[in-house]
Amino acid sequence: MTRLLIVHHTPSPFLQEMFEAVLAGATDPEITGVDVVRRAALTVSPVDMLEADGYILGTPANLGYMSGALKHAFDVCYYPCLDSTRGRPYGLYVHGNQGTEGAERSVETVTTGLGWVKSAAPVVVSAKPGKDELERCRELGATVAAQLMQ
Repeated sequence: MTRLLIVHHTPSPFLQEMFEAVLAGATDPEITGVDVVRRAALTVSPVDMLEADGYILGTPANLGYMSGALKHAFDVCYYPCLDSTRGRPYGLYVHGNQGTEGAERSVETVTTGLGWVKSAAPVVVSAKPGKDELERCRELGATVAAQLMQ
């Protein structure tokens, strides 16, 4: 069975809604053979990252950057994963009121360094997520998970 790791920092109700939609997509009953594991960004370990076959990253945009929690996850896992996780797919969802471009760019910089492959367009929401935004989150989860099906 392949493993999808969702690494998230979910400090707000809006991000919680987005996280739940991503999770619903990733665990859709039509997707088989994929174990979906969730880890808060402050608790993820290099072993969690190394055992995963793909990733979904969720973060608020804080002052034009990814959250400190997601940055911490990358700081802890970057070098242990550097040569071992190249080519793995990932997806990203971001919530922020302004400066979301910087958050997207910072995550892309790290994932490029790791050699991960973006498997879907990021879902970026700047207000309360509506039905369409939550559907895009669900599709993000389903897309990344489906790519891991064996």
